[in-house]
Amino acid sequence: MWWILIKLAWRNLFRNTRRTFIAGTAIGIGLAALIFVDALWIGMEENMIRIATSSFLGDGQIHQEDFRQTQEVERTINQHHQVLSNLKQEEVVAHFTPRTFVFGMITSPAHVIAAALVGVDPVTEKYLSHVDEMITEGGYFEGDNERNIVIGSKMAEVLEVEIGDRVVATVSQAKTGDLAQEMFRISGVFHFHNHEMNRGMAFIRLEKSQQILGLKDDVHQIAIKFTDVKYGQDKLLPFWSKYSKYGNEAVSWTEILPELETIFEWTNVSKVLLGFVFFIIVVFGIINTLFMSLYERMFEFGVLRAIGTRPSRMAQLILFEAGSLGVLSIGIGIILGLITTYICSKTGIDYTGIEVAGVTIQELIYPVMVIDQFIFYPFWVLVFTTITGLYPAWYAARMSPAEAMRRVG
Repeated sequence: MWWILIKLAWRNLFRNTRRTFIAGTAIGIGLAALIFVDALWIGMEENMIRIATSSFLGDGQIHQEDFRQTQEVERTINQHHQVLSNLKQEEVVAHFTPRTFVFGMITSPAHVIAAALVGVDPVTEKYLSHVDEMITEGGYFEGDNERNIVIGSKMAEVLEVEIGDRVVATVSQAKTGDLAQEMFRISGVFHFHNHEMNRGMAFIRLEKSQQILGLKDDVHQIAIKFTDVKYGQDKLLPFWSKYSKYGNEAVSWTEILPELETIFEWTNVSKVLLGFVFFIIVVFGIINTLFMSLYERMFEFGVLRAIGTRPSRMAQLILFEAGSLGVLSIGIGIILGLITTYICSKTGIDYTGIEVAGVTIQELIYPVMVIDQFIFYPFWVLVFTTITGLYPAWYAARMSPAEAMRRVG
């Protein structure tokens, strides 16, 4: 009996091929849009996480407690030699690098600018940041000159300096608070799409920064790169509690950039809202199609009821028609979604230069297709199309045979 109902449903659905394909295509386009938007958001999230963590931040960081809030020069990592030794044994850690971090002034013969002066180890730093890849003039700590300094392109513009020019860095020393000045020679200029980094950051060698800050061999920060970027988003990872001791704290990028994590949470809300709007379109499209088909066959339904067809069978037939329309729409939607998403995943979408939650997109965004997109959304399309068919089915089931035949006549 079920097979007969399926055959009748498909036959009735294609009595008006144009109307059926218009409705199916409209629903299919909506489904394709859901698949594409989901793939685009996944690609955008991966892109933004990669930019945020690989430009300078890292997947996680270790500091002394409260250093992130106070930025006090004295707050160096406690027992940092032991911490560095332990990190070498961590299977989840791919690379790490120590840094010093202080706010100061950089002066040229023309101007003065406030900046974050970061002491780095050039050898290990290249695994955690892209500064060496973003050099547009000069080089990245080439040779062994301890007075080399690498600055951003906007800073170079403000200071009116070029490669080889000298600048003076003024910082406050640890514990004493005395001002220390040191002359550096510009060896490289970098350019990120992030305006703040270009204007407000400068890099010097770690040993030199420790010397002028009076830190001996202490450091303010250890940046971490995990073997898998997913570890950085895992708040239950044992790594965080293991290294949050000795008066230190280990934090992931989600805590350092909470606004970016919030943006990702809102993407889920936006997808729900988009799905809600789409399913409203589904409801009206299916109800319209089924009722038009129902009124065209009013006399036939009256005859079926008159010869003894049970109301439940009438309702089942309409529900099967709704399900058949859903299957047709799913087929169209999957094909359109697959083609569109695949093409964009190869060509990419250009959002470079756009800043979101402090992260500037620096490369093309490539939508990411996952199998769930072609299961989850089609499943709910089928569910909603079937549910939507309940009202037309109820209407057909309670139809009076005499009224149905008389209405047509």
